Amino acid sequence: MGMLILFNKPYGVLCQFTGEPGRATLAGYIPVPGVYAAGRLDTDSEGLLVLTDDGALQARIADPRHKLAKTYLVQVEGVPDEAALAALRAGVDLGDFVTRPCQVRLVAEPAWLWPRVPPIRERKSIPTRWLEIVLKEGKNRQVRRMTAKLGFPTLRLVRARVGEWSLEGIAPGEWREILVEPVGVPTTPASTLPRQPRPSPRRNGAPLRRPLRRST
Repeated sequence: MGMLILFNKPYGVLCQFTGEPGRATLAGYIPVPGVYAAGRLDTDSEGLLVLTDDGALQARIADPRHKLAKTYLVQVEGVPDEAALAALRAGVDLGDFVTRPCQVRLVAEPAWLWPRVPPIRERKSIPTRWLEIVLKEGKNRQVRRMTAKLGFPTLRLVRARVGEWSLEGIAPGEWREILVEPVGVPTTPASTLPRQPRPSPRRNGAPLRRPLRRST
């Protein structure tokens, strides 16, 4: 069985285990050796980061050729009209590449979303709206570049889902460990992979994982 960690990355945390002094990294939240991020989130983005100790699974999750859908909640400055939404869905020419067609819709601000620390800088004279964007690729700062190209700068970006895995029940800075079949083992369909947490490793008698706050 492979190990998969679902981590709710806070704003300002680097998606790596080492970094410059004074910079927050994954090491401050996930004291588990031998796991690596399957894909990345920008330092100023938040939400679901998937880590694993299975190299083949890491590549499968991160590689856009496998078309694993990633769902983002995006707060933008301004109010995109239907023409702007259609342009995002069709694909945006960013100069160095054209984005693939994707799913985009206007949504209400999620009631379950935590306050960002620090808060975003809003201009009182300009309204903001939330978008749900589902991509099957994920190049460097792609979502931010897409919305900016159409005149709607991204103020806040939260990844809510990667494939079948979501942020549900995981507070910012916390993580959940699950077991999955190794890549290449065809006996268990992805939809029936076990989801129960296994006992966390311990150090000096204390659990390593942070306690999870359950949604009510």
